[in-house]
Amino acid sequence: MKIGVLLSGNGVYDGSEIQEAVFTLLSIDENGAEAICMAPDINQHHVVNHLSGEEMNEQRNVFVESARIARGNIRKITDVSAKELDALVIPGGFGAAKNLTKWAFSGPEGEINNDVLELIRAVNVQGKPIVGFCMGPTVISKALQGTGIHSHLTVGTDKEASPYDIAAISQGMEKAGSIAEMKSVREISVDEENKIITAPCYMMEASIKEVNTNIKLAMDKLFEMIKK
Repeated sequence: MKIGVLLSGNGVYDGSEIQEAVFTLLSIDENGAEAICMAPDINQHHVVNHLSGEEMNEQRNVFVESARIARGNIRKITDVSAKELDALVIPGGFGAAKNLTKWAFSGPEGEINNDVLELIRAVNVQGKPIVGFCMGPTVISKALQGTGIHSHLTVGTDKEASPYDIAAISQGMEKAGSIAEMKSVREISVDEENKIITAPCYMMEASIKEVNTNIKLAMDKLFEMIKK
């Protein structure tokens, strides 16, 4: 089995959430599958100092930065075909909402990278599962906007502590045509009809152990879905 892992840079504030990405890769390996890491060959929206949270006067490339997580074993998204994948996973981090899409700045009205859109739609049309963690579900929502597919997705719940405005992000996904579900970090959302699995992870106030468990729940469901 080959599982695509769509990365968006290196670091939670301007790229992929590293721990979520690593837990994803570990789960793929533990299930005896092969990870196909990929990223668009584009410049990041900006570079953030992860100590201060302030923007830095630098320019970095999403593909080059993503290679850090993949230990260099990565392909450009344009070189990956949905036909060779058994599923696609999108780890979180705000690179998903800044580099893969512009959701962080314009919500559901923001643009999505065309190569990202085409891959997600192709995987969906071929009836293969898609998984989104943290802000990853917003990329799925944006990619399927206008297709008539009303995917069930979650970025968390507004009933428990979160650093982010879960209600507003959920409303944005519904505006894009998705059906937002409120789920805690102990839960996942499973859209059986459209074969989409999503989990809140670090969108909620959560420990690294809780995030790992949340990802394992989703990945176990993914492999169960693939084997059906």
